[in-house]
Amino acid sequence: MYYYSTVNNIVMTHSGIITGELCDTVSIHFERPNEKGFDFLDMDLPGKFVKKSFGFSEDEILTLKRYAKNNAAIVWDFAREGGGTNA
Repeated sequence: MYYYSTVNNIVMTHSGIITGELCDTVSIHFERPNEKGFDFLDMDLPGKFVKKSFGFSEDEILTLKRYAKNNAAIVWDFAREGGGTNA
């Protein structure tokens, strides 16, 4: 996973491009520390389908999905190039 950003103590990382049979995807991972470890959310672009989530509220999940969508073009460019230095 490649580092993308930290906003409000939530770190976002992403994979390289994953070649699929029907379409290519990029895996997105959000995490933030909590008292017992980490809250996390895993999703894929382009579909914004949440694969796994723990500790984030429904409103926070919607916000994270919106953030991923708004940054999708840059994330795809970084994924294609093997990660970026800083977004």
